[in-house]
Amino acid sequence: MATENPVESLQEEATCPICLEYFKDPVIIDCGHHFCRACIAQCWEGSNTDISCPQCRETVQQGNLRPNRRLANVVEIAKRLSLQAAKEAGEERVCRKHQETLKLFCEEDQTPICVVCDRSRAHRAHTVVPIEEAAQEYEVKLQGALGSLRKELEEALAVTSKEEKKTTEWQGKVKNKRKMIAGEFNKLHTLLREEEQLLLQSLEEEERETLQRLRENVTKLSQQSSSLQQLITELEKKCQQPVIELLKDVKSTLSRSENVKLQEPEAVSTDLKNVYKISLHMREALQRFGVDVTLDPDTANPNLVLSEDRKRVRLGDKRQDLPNNPERFDGCVCVLGAEGFVGGRCYWEMEVGDKTGWALGVCRESVSRKGKVTATPGNGYWVVWLEEGEYKVNTSPPAPLPVSVRPSQVGIFLDYEVGEVSFYNVTDRSHLFTFTDTFSGKLRPYFYPGLNPGVTNAAPLIICPVPAQAGGNLCP
Repeated sequence: MATENPVESLQEEATCPICLEYFKDPVIIDCGHHFCRACIAQCWEGSNTDISCPQCRETVQQGNLRPNRRLANVVEIAKRLSLQAAKEAGEERVCRKHQETLKLFCEEDQTPICVVCDRSRAHRAHTVVPIEEAAQEYEVKLQGALGSLRKELEEALAVTSKEEKKTTEWQGKVKNKRKMIAGEFNKLHTLLREEEQLLLQSLEEEERETLQRLRENVTKLSQQSSSLQQLITELEKKCQQPVIELLKDVKSTLSRSENVKLQEPEAVSTDLKNVYKISLHMREALQRFGVDVTLDPDTANPNLVLSEDRKRVRLGDKRQDLPNNPERFDGCVCVLGAEGFVGGRCYWEMEVGDKTGWALGVCRESVSRKGKVTATPGNGYWVVWLEEGEYKVNTSPPAPLPVSVRPSQVGIFLDYEVGEVSFYNVTDRSHLFTFTDTFSGKLRPYFYPGLNPGVTNAAPLIICPVPAQAGGNLCP
């Protein structure tokens, strides 16, 4: 049936009805129909009787095959038009070998082929399907593969985002750690420079005092030497005088020489009194600022028990009947230090032992003592604590505090003017955390011995003794 497309109509007219491809050496038989010479010869092969047209079934004479040169020319024109139409459409749908349209798809070789390729030995035994059908089938498969790939891409992007977030967080941790290390060593350098100045001043004073005493000894010995030299000169002259002159006052001269006795110089030790040991560890440097901290019983919650020397505090078995004075905490089981700091540097240490819960730090003297206490820097508290096995800092919100070695002693260092409260693990001599803020008014030490569920936290908090070398730039 003719199609509306002229090129397709021409292609149809130039197609052999037997092989369904372009005519090759077209011939016309008696009924007027055309076939490829090879196709009609193969069709009639082996027949000795009357033969018929494969298309109209009319009986024709077998040997009467007349070539049709015009049709051969039309076939070539049809091939060229088909190739040109394919190129203008931007499609590579023409077989380069046979100049036929690529209408089929070979499954084994995974390539488009034309009908001539399909009949060739190379593809005769292969599975071949129409190219459009193959395209639809593989489009479905490609869409399925795209779905899987898009899912994989989504997961890959999610994992990438997670890793990028982890990278950013890690870089933030490193940056904070680097800043903390630099800050701690800067603090140590500052303390060591101050310690260096104190030691140099002490050495200079010792040098001045010792040199003065040694020089006084040299002066006295020089005076004695001068007197001896004068007496020697006098005796030498006496020995050279005539008899009368020699005997004159000789007894007095001898008496003066006999009474001469060298006065020993004052004993001056040249051993250095000062032991110049510069501590390269933060704790030793901080201990120069040690202060004697005691507990203030007027601030203690009625559930707390304080030792007589006011150095220990623990949670009692029952609430005590104590005056409800304004200074006393009634909702928070805590107590303040009796000492208040309004400047300078102060350092003290607390023994926490194996306690399972505690909190330590400083707070403003003006904090509210009644009802529930929210211990945050915004409310005037700078505190670290241990609760249910986790160490935390009371930032808002609270943040976990990484601890490598469980501290049995904790050091607290207040640098009022710089605006820092630093906490140290005395057990392994490591820095725990530093708050940075602006201080005003009086600050006081803060102690919370923790609750005692299951009688597992009964041990007291203990204020450690002030080291003997303390006494630097202390808080007032």
